[in-house]
Amino acid sequence: MTALVPGAGRDLIEVRGIRARGHHGVLESERLTGQPFIADVTIAVDTRRAAGSDDLDDTVDYSQVAQAVHAELAGDPVDLIETLAERIAARCLAFPGVQAVEISLHKPEAPVGVPASDVVLRIVRERA
Repeated sequence: MTALVPGAGRDLIEVRGIRARGHHGVLESERLTGQPFIADVTIAVDTRRAAGSDDLDDTVDYSQVAQAVHAELAGDPVDLIETLAERIAARCLAFPGVQAVEISLHKPEAPVGVPASDVVLRIVRERA
């Protein structure tokens, strides 16, 4: 269940499974070889104007959001997924019309020392 809740003037657009190879992590091996990172993004927007006009300029182009998220996943390495998630949220909030964003950042090959299928960090940020 998503932490963002739709309501009057707050509709949700989701882009799930944005994948890229990144070199994020505190271990040297993570930085050298890299690993897959996956982001699920939910953006809160008001879609009423776009629904009435049927014009892409009246909404948030989710393909541009996906490309920005991908660029962060594959971009400059950081130690913590918390830092990466915050960067992704900031990029999403920079799009005009985005009121809030929820990021679920997956690190399925995280070295946790025991069998685990995924590590996920979920954050919610709103426009100030």
